[in-house]
Amino acid sequence: MKRELANLVLQMRSAGISYADAVCEFKKQYILEVLARHRGNQCKAAEELGMHRNTLSRTLTELGLDSTEIRQGIRRPPASVRPARTAGSSLQVVSSGR
Repeated sequence: MKRELANLVLQMRSAGISYADAVCEFKKQYILEVLARHRGNQCKAAEELGMHRNTLSRTLTELGLDSTEIRQGIRRPPASVRPARTAGSSLQVVSSGR
C-alpha cells in the first residue's frame, strides 16, 4: 500500500497538483468511503473517523460535499428496481429469454 501511495503522490506532484488540493482530495475520498461503509450515517462515520459528528458535518461543508446527496446516493434502489429474491437464494437471476 505504501508503494501505491508513493506512486500516487509522484503522479499528483508531476501533474502539478498542489499540496492543499491533494490533501483536500484525500479527505474527500476517505470520508466518502467511511460514509458509504456506514450507509451515510454520519454519527457512526464520525465515530470511526475519531471526530465529533458536528466536526464531520462541518468538514463535509468545507469540502463542498452535500450530506443529503451522499445519503441519497448510498440508499438502496426502490423495490421495483431491485432484483427479485427467492426463499432459497439471496438473489434471483432474471433471464431475458434470448
